[in-house]
This record gives sequence, C-alpha cells and structure tokens, in this order.
Amino acid sequence: MNIQTQSWLLNRRHTLKALGSFISLPMLECMVPLRASEKAVESPKRSAFIYLANGVHSLNYQITSSGKDYQFSRSLQPLEKHRDAITPISGLHHPGALGHHHNCISVWLTGAKIGPSDRNTISVDQKMAEMTAPHTRYPSMEVALTQGSLAWTADGVQLPALRRCSEIFASLFEEPKGGKMAQRRALRRKASVLDANLAEVRQLEKKMGAEDKGRMEQYLTSVREAEIRTRRADAWLDTPLPTISEADRKRTNRDIAKTMAGDYFRTVYDLMVLAFQTDVTRVATFSLGGEGDAFSIPEIGITESRHQLSHHGGDAGYMEKLTNYDTFAIEQFSYFLTRLSETKDLNGKALLGSTMSLFGSGMCYGHSHGNANLPLVLAGGSDLGLKHGSHLDFNKEAKDFGGYSLGADGALTTAHYQVCSRPVNTDAHMSNLLLLMAQRMGVETDMFGDSNKVIAL
Repeated sequence: MNIQTQSWLLNRRHTLKALGSFISLPMLECMVPLRASEKAVESPKRSAFIYLANGVHSLNYQITSSGKDYQFSRSLQPLEKHRDAITPISGLHHPGALGHHHNCISVWLTGAKIGPSDRNTISVDQKMAEMTAPHTRYPSMEVALTQGSLAWTADGVQLPALRRCSEIFASLFEEPKGGKMAQRRALRRKASVLDANLAEVRQLEKKMGAEDKGRMEQYLTSVREAEIRTRRADAWLDTPLPTISEADRKRTNRDIAKTMAGDYFRTVYDLMVLAFQTDVTRVATFSLGGEGDAFSIPEIGITESRHQLSHHGGDAGYMEKLTNYDTFAIEQFSYFLTRLSETKDLNGKALLGSTMSLFGSGMCYGHSHGNANLPLVLAGGSDLGLKHGSHLDFNKEAKDFGGYSLGADGALTTAHYQVCSRPVNTDAHMSNLLLLMAQRMGVETDMFGDSNKVIAL
C-alpha cells in the first residue's frame, strides 16, 4: 500500500517561495477530506484495478455476441446481475507485451515496452493519484498477494504492497505507532536529511558530465517526491482520522487463513469500499497474484496453483478447475460491485456511480502465454459518463476477422486460442482504455502508454 510512499503533488518549495522561508505547511482546505466539508455535493472520482494472473480458460470465458443483446459466458455468469453497470471488453492487447509473458503484470497498467535494458513507465493508477492526492490522506492503496503491486512510479519503480488485512486497516484508519508527536519528529528528521542531501547533490552536480547529470536528475526527482510526501504527511497528522463503525471494523480489521481465499478477497474488497467511502484515498489496486505464484483455492477443491492450472495441456480436469477458478474470482469481483452499489457516498448516491473498476489480466491463454485478446471487464463510473450494458468487441472491428470458431454445439473450439495468441485488431491497444479511464478521472492528456486513440464508451 502506498502509505509510506505517497506521491503528493503539492510542492512545498513552490508554495512557500512567496513567503520567503521554508516552513512546515499549515493545514490547507485541499488537505481536508471531502467528508468533512458540508459544501461537498459532488462525489469524488475514484478508480480501482483488480488483476487476475495467467489469463483465463478462454473457451469458457469468451463472449461471442457483441452489443447489448450479448449472452454471458459461463465464467462471467456471476456478473449478469450487474449487466447495466458493466462492459465486458474483447480484443485489446498491449503491443509491448507480446512475446514477453513475464512482463504481462508489469505493463498491465503502464502500456510500456520493457526489454532487458528498459525501465517501466508510470501506471495509470499513479497518473490518477497525481490528480487526487492533494485531496486525500493517502494518494493510493496497493494490495497484492505477492510482494509487488500493480503500481509503478514515473521513474519506473514498483510500489510496495500490503497483504494482511489487519495491517491494511491499521495503515488506513489507526493512529501511527508512538503517537502523532513521535511520527511528526520522525517526519521532520527525514525532511532535514532530504534538504541536506539536496544541497550536497547540487554542489556535486556542477562537476558532472551530461550523462551523469541525466542519472542524477532521476535521483533528484525521487528525492523531491520523497520530500513532498514527507511534508504532506506531516500536515495530515493534524487531520482527524475517519470514525469507523464497529460493524465495519469487525468486517475489515481481521486476518484470514490462506485456505479461505473467498473470505480474504471479500475482506480486501470491503477495505477498498471503506477507504473510498471515508475518502482516505480515491485510487486502489489489488493483485490476486503474479503469473508464477497465484495460489490455490482449497475451499472449492482446487489444490493446484493458478499457474499450474493455466498450463493445462488440454487436460480436461485442469481446464474444468481453471474455469472454476475464473468463475470464483469473478464472483468475488461481483461482490465488490454489489458492495459499491449498496454503500452511500457523501451525497447519498451509491459509490458505484462515482467509481470505475477494471477487472482483468495481462494474459489471455496461459498455456501458450497468449497475451492478445485480453480478458477485461470495466464496471461502474456512470456518474463519470460511462455508459454500460454492451459487450465491446474490438475483434469484430477488424476487417479480416471471420468470427469466432464455433463447433456444431455452438461452443468455442480450440482454434479460438489463435485469437488469444495474435491480435486480430492490431490497432486495439489496451492503453486506449487506460487513456479513457485517466481522462474520466480528470487527467488532462490525450495519450497514455502506447495509446493511439481513446475508446468511446
């Protein structure tokens, strides 16, 4: 979770330049959560991203009819009750990820092309956080079943994530250990070290060549960001934490055994809903595991890892279990949407209307590492202008697409795996979807990652 590594936007040096001195920032209106303002009538814009590793069993996942009258596939059936609030999307891909399955999770929210010597670029959630950070205690929330999160900074650094639910709750809703004064002293010591560090580097910079200056500028950017985060965290210590009801506390402030995946998923989703409702953050990511380490679900009879099931080699038993795993994960996502629809925002509206949520994977067919035709579902955000209720199929927009390969029984055949391995529509970049989401969050840009146009939705 990006609690210790917030990307605060407000630069104290620029803000305080007119004052002629460098002092700690006072409490500003932009630092007060909207829940504390009686004048707030519009819901804050929010986004959540949920990643499912290793693709899906695409023969049971793929929707073959497009438009409003589409029929839900077996795996997506749990979302049928949310038909009017979701858009299943087919045919998108990340050009930079093709042929490099190990980068699927890394570029899912960045759209970057990562080679042996390349760095990642900023992820869309962090681009959004740049807009929302001045208004929330924490700019973003990172949760992952493994160490790395889905979030990447502008310098191509992966943000750390939290996993234990009680730890996530404490980071969001409890006072810092040792009390506010101890935390403030620690923050100010850090600020002093950063100031001294910057001064020394500026002296050293005068003796550097052009190449070294480039490397040093990257380093200075990180130091400046750390300084801003530190000053903002200091100021937020004076803002009271939101009051959490006993029912919400019992629901979220607990730890769950690894053998109870569904309970864990739902608790994380409850934490995300609570974080949005109390406006401590407006951006969240949740990774259900990486390509090589997504865990088993013994509670539904799956003792194999997701990675193992994805390399099914045509084994009917493994394919059935992979389908069950897909359906299970989508059931939990459906729970998240239900909670968003039931939870009221500042103005009495449901959170789902002001919250965009993207569920999906950076791979489609795990057995051959096929990473075209990505499985994606965009949900919520009607108050942000999104219109749902249709299956958006970019495969069918390609001139040479002859349709999905169906057998006599109407089911997809294994020829469909070719659609998952090579893009049918080479212009259909997933970054076009990320660009749409960024714009709806208020990011003023006409490009993100390798986007070539914004998706109309």
